[in-house]
Amino acid sequence: MEALRHSARSFSTSACRQADFTHAVIGAGAVGLAIARRLQQVDGARVVLIEKHGIVGSETSSRNSEVIHAGLYYGKESLKTRLCLQGKEMMYDYCKRSNVPHMNCGKWVVAQSEEQMGELQKVHDFAKSIDIPIRFVPKDEAKQREPDVRAEAGVLESPTTGIVDSHGFMQSLHGDFEDVGGTTALASPVTRVKAPSAGDPEWKIWTAPPGSTEPIPSSPTPQAPEQGGHEDDTFITAETIINSAGLYACGINNMILPPARHRTPFYAKGTYFSYSKSYPRPSTLVYPAPVPGHGGLGTHLTLDMAGRVRFGPDVEWVDSPNDLAPTPNSERFNAALKDIKSYLPGIDTEAVALDYAGIRPKLGKLGAVASGKGFQDFYIEMEEGFDGFVNLLGIESPGLTSSLAIAEEVHRMLYK
Repeated sequence: MEALRHSARSFSTSACRQADFTHAVIGAGAVGLAIARRLQQVDGARVVLIEKHGIVGSETSSRNSEVIHAGLYYGKESLKTRLCLQGKEMMYDYCKRSNVPHMNCGKWVVAQSEEQMGELQKVHDFAKSIDIPIRFVPKDEAKQREPDVRAEAGVLESPTTGIVDSHGFMQSLHGDFEDVGGTTALASPVTRVKAPSAGDPEWKIWTAPPGSTEPIPSSPTPQAPEQGGHEDDTFITAETIINSAGLYACGINNMILPPARHRTPFYAKGTYFSYSKSYPRPSTLVYPAPVPGHGGLGTHLTLDMAGRVRFGPDVEWVDSPNDLAPTPNSERFNAALKDIKSYLPGIDTEAVALDYAGIRPKLGKLGAVASGKGFQDFYIEMEEGFDGFVNLLGIESPGLTSSLAIAEEVHRMLYK
């Protein structure tokens, strides 16, 4: 952001000026990249994408299962369902046109008991009610297709689920954005935002100067040193601001909105596990039956674009968005192995190892499926009383799948 700070000085000292940018998008994960790309396509737009790290997409967007979700779990009226269904189609189309590695491999959701089969029936009936392709797989077909997968009570197949190279997807979005004139400000953590006022109609955004400390859990923005440059030298201006900061979105929210509208972030850490053996290796994704009220979708089996098997994530509530090291906890590891062996009994447990971890940005310790207690939908709002502020909070799964559709939603809010 240093170059932007210098170029902004002439603007900030002028009595009558135009904003530096039409739109400032904070956060360059998959959703922020998609939004910035879409807004930069508008005639006359000048979009700046502000990212705290030195590269794009290094947090939640690159530390997940890389699944293109079908939209099975989120309830009929939710934003998650609507944007996931739209985003899934947009994702497949975009990846095909842009040569982003992806695969429509399908997914099995498996049940080992009649109780779990009841949960599968709920998923099936919901999917049918909104025309998501879904089917129960007959036992003989299931055994023939995936002999290593255990499903004592039944198998529900989602043929439109897939996987994507999330890094390749984000690199492509970033290239699109910059190709049409977008500006990226990397290594630029936002430290302060000032809303427009009667005599000052633009948003002002400050970022951390050199020498600032790292963020801490109690204050998720960098702490500027006491001796630093003048504020007038370090801010940029924008006509609108879009908060797509992911794990730090509540911190940005709390900079802008009054205390009564502040939000407390919750961090659901998920550890993933690698598998070093070549057998067993199903050709489809395998998920356990959903558990109502659970913070995730169970320790499932996914594949990457190279065909490698991985398991995860589990759910562990942590206090810090920086707590990204896989948790070496034998009790949690054994619980994950138990989950995995319930549907893939032939695995060599000695070949399962800690791999990486990601964190879901949540707005409470709430369930991941709509049939569970306390389901939390995406929060995407044009904030009342703050002209030109689009606020995105709790953008967890299926955020990657929904990213292109979320971009269209933000565009609609700003240009309806």
